[in-house]
Amino acid sequence: MQFGIFTIADITPDPMTGKVPTENERLKNMIEMGRLAEQVGLDVFAIGEHHNPPFVTSSPTTTLAYLGAQTERIILSTATTLITTNDPVKIAEDYAMLQHLTGGRVDLVMGRGNTGPVYPWFGQDIRKGIEIAIENYDLLRRLWTEDVVNWEGQFRTPLQQFTSTPRPLDGVAPFVWHGSIRSPQIAEQAAYYGDGFLHNNIFWPMSHTKQMVQLYRERYEHYGHGKAHQAYVGLGGQAFMRKNSQDAWNEFRPYFDNAPVYGGGPSMEDFTAQTPLTVGSPEQVVERYLTMADHVGDYQRQMFLMDHAGLPQKTVLEQIELLGTEVIPVLRRELEARKPADVPEAPTHAARVAAAEAERGAFDDSYKFETGDNWTGLRAEDARR
Repeated sequence: MQFGIFTIADITPDPMTGKVPTENERLKNMIEMGRLAEQVGLDVFAIGEHHNPPFVTSSPTTTLAYLGAQTERIILSTATTLITTNDPVKIAEDYAMLQHLTGGRVDLVMGRGNTGPVYPWFGQDIRKGIEIAIENYDLLRRLWTEDVVNWEGQFRTPLQQFTSTPRPLDGVAPFVWHGSIRSPQIAEQAAYYGDGFLHNNIFWPMSHTKQMVQLYRERYEHYGHGKAHQAYVGLGGQAFMRKNSQDAWNEFRPYFDNAPVYGGGPSMEDFTAQTPLTVGSPEQVVERYLTMADHVGDYQRQMFLMDHAGLPQKTVLEQIELLGTEVIPVLRRELEARKPADVPEAPTHAARVAAAEAERGAFDDSYKFETGDNWTGLRAEDARR
């Protein structure tokens, strides 16, 4: 099982000091978080994509490439990549490039985004968000799996004899998780392709998360990718810890009460009771997150949000260290011991390359993808027509 942290990179005032980090400070803080995550043994670091204030992650691939140059092992991912307002051609190019630069240490979470004003900024209509997500992802897969693509759809200009470069590393595209909070169509999409499904699992009760994951698992089996319990599931999560539980509650409360996403809503007591947000000691976080599989089945990836609501960087780094040294080792050991042998491991590039080699026979290092003439883009047989 993979464990990691994700950031939405919000720029939020610290309610205790009033300090607001600059964009530059926030970006540098994220890189520091990613480096520490690797040092304390986490498997994944992910950043969101937003194109509106108060967020500062408009270019995930740029940020992850910079972090990739400063790390060696940790998987670099997103939370999420916007499949609706990004051109699938650019996604195909950017993430394949990131694959090559990081030695395959990259996957991504596809999402359609729910910030209404962003859609027209990129020439799209939020009312067609689902349709755009379905069409764009179909094209993205073809760009990664077919050397030369001819394509025509509703939401972008046609492609004729197009080759996306660079080609995916080792002939294997980045693994894709489809992220959704409430859209069954996205769970269906993930199941149809045999991809992973990652539920945000932060603002909703477990009954809702369980329902969404169950739908995905049932449809995964329906499409013939394996048994329902063998589907690839990831969950988000949230925690704030101190050695003493009451200290954690006292310290986190002003941040919770003033957070843009849930400040002024349910009390912290109600929110922690009804959602996976866990405030307390590391032992309490372990106890809570050991129960997640009871609701959704054995799963492959658990992510934690640690740096939101204006928390100072020093506190965030302390949280990451507690997560990596006192929570994850116990969760990893206990969850691995209970996992059935036929539930697949979390996907990695190396494992997927090995599976692809086994499927197609010995890997041919001399393989060259077939593209067209460098000047016309046409293959020889097409040029003669």
